[in-house]
Amino acid sequence: MPNDIPPPPPVSFQQSVARMVDRALDYVKLEPGADRAIKTCNAILQVTFPLKIRGEVRTFTGWRAVHSTHRLPAKGGLRFSPSIDQDSTEALAALMTYKCAIVDIPFGGSKGGLCIDPEQYSRDEMELITRRFARELARRGFLSPATNVPAPDVGTGQREMAWILDTYKNLYPEDINYVGCVTGKPVELGGMPGRLDATGRGIHYALREFFRHPDAVAEAGLSGDLKDKRIIIQGLGNVGYHAAKLLQEEDGARIIAIIERDGALVHEAGLNVEEVHQYMQRTGGVQGFPGVEWVEPGTMALERDCDILIPAALEGVIHTGNAERIRAPLIIEAANGPITFEADEILRARGTVILPDIYANAGGVVVSYFEWIRNLSHMRFGRLERRLDEMRGQHIVSALELMSGEQSPDWLRASLLRGADELDLVRSGLDDAMRVAFQEIERMRQTHDRAMDYRTAAYAVAISRISGASLDLGAY
Repeated sequence: MPNDIPPPPPVSFQQSVARMVDRALDYVKLEPGADRAIKTCNAILQVTFPLKIRGEVRTFTGWRAVHSTHRLPAKGGLRFSPSIDQDSTEALAALMTYKCAIVDIPFGGSKGGLCIDPEQYSRDEMELITRRFARELARRGFLSPATNVPAPDVGTGQREMAWILDTYKNLYPEDINYVGCVTGKPVELGGMPGRLDATGRGIHYALREFFRHPDAVAEAGLSGDLKDKRIIIQGLGNVGYHAAKLLQEEDGARIIAIIERDGALVHEAGLNVEEVHQYMQRTGGVQGFPGVEWVEPGTMALERDCDILIPAALEGVIHTGNAERIRAPLIIEAANGPITFEADEILRARGTVILPDIYANAGGVVVSYFEWIRNLSHMRFGRLERRLDEMRGQHIVSALELMSGEQSPDWLRASLLRGADELDLVRSGLDDAMRVAFQEIERMRQTHDRAMDYRTAAYAVAISRISGASLDLGAY
């Protein structure tokens, strides 16, 4: 009987990524066997180490995967989560390879994780665990400014990167580029201004670029610009918070729902993102936020009517169980892998436009690249030319006033006399990277008469670049 046939087993995260790559391979001509070489993870390190904590010996397990070394160093975040495993580590490393290729950053792809719940440990305990993990990675060649450079991810931040940096420096004091062994560091330790909000800002820039293309906007069944667009944010962590805040404050979008672990806030007139964020800082969740509708479980709010849905938490939140009920005409993936392969198939068949993770959330690695370059050059951006730019601006103002016989308006004078600082340059570079990458994806779609969805086109762009680099190197 057909009803007696068991359903197929769920596709793993790694298999989901591989199937998305396979879809793009139909459009890209490769050497025989090159597809397998591109999809296969180059190396995976598993480490298990004991530490004495609270009077007992506890054992911790972590991974660092290197998907591709067609360019070095391999780059990717370091995640501290009880749900991390080898499969997800390899899948995330693959996404990093494709992500770097799409935004044309000269890195290979890597990812790492430690199976731990950071909330269960004190600050001093987390420092002890992080430093030991860093030593395990460094001694095996999986931590170095030349070969493998971690960055913050879920459960980690500037604090953890500072501990890793200091651990590497003590192990290899002769490495004059030791500061570049991690990115996402505190600014005082060689970090880059603008790195903290880079991924969320990249989401903002990606949406702005999308709305500069009227045909793309019409394809999603939308019109106009971002003003008053009704947006649902899933996850108000670092990425979701900055994306939502920028969209609200700079473009006038309405954040009608915010989904968190303890439920969802819904308010059709628009939630104040900063107020919700401050409330979460005080209480640890969104439950009890006054004056708005409360929805539990929060994932139900994914299915509400809106213009743009931004999943900005963990992978697999949109799956076969809810994909049919997702009503957003446009989804932009701020998290890695928030839509499973099967759900992606369902949404594509329904005409939902999806801006994929390997493009949309690349802002973090773009600014990490700037930070790494800054660390290796040992000089902050703009140091040589800022005052020269200000002097040239003064000459322009003087020339205008001399020719017109009138004094320049204050706003014009201030604009021309101000030289770009490091943060200005970082944001300019990030904006350019997100714009150019979207245009490359659009060109790939145009080449195939727009028959490709954005995810397939993005993978096709990435595969073409990786394959070309590998061929030039004689890798196959």
